[in-house]
Amino acid sequence: MDERVALATTPQSLALAGRLLHEFNTAYDDSSPGPGALAARLAGLVAAGATDVLVAEEAGVCVLQYRPSLWSDADEAYLAELWVDPAARRRGLGRALLRAGLERARDRGCDYLGLATTEEDVEARRLYESEGLHATEGIDGPTAYHYEIDL
Repeated sequence: MDERVALATTPQSLALAGRLLHEFNTAYDDSSPGPGALAARLAGLVAAGATDVLVAEEAGVCVLQYRPSLWSDADEAYLAELWVDPAARRRGLGRALLRAGLERARDRGCDYLGLATTEEDVEARRLYESEGLHATEGIDGPTAYHYEIDL
């Protein structure tokens, strides 16, 4: 793993992750329960064993969640969040976080990783595609869509 990236397991590193996730949401005018609530939620998820949180240089965060796969005996990973503070971009932190997340998922035995992003987030899509991810069902398949609804 890149030396700039660390697994967040301590209260301090989870507080950093909570702050970064709060900044991410508020940067896009999305609601946030606040950095403290996010840190507490992350601590609970990490303790339960189905979530990894990675931080990079006090400026980037990556959250991976795991679940059993329907299609194989392996787990599959979901990259729930990946964000780098705009002031720290262009230093390779996003790529380092993505690669560390892929490494964590592989080390856990996952055989699939999925994520969602928007069409407008060209920088993120460029990063993901440069690391071999694709927005299609299978490498040459039809375009894949992510749908959601608040319940």
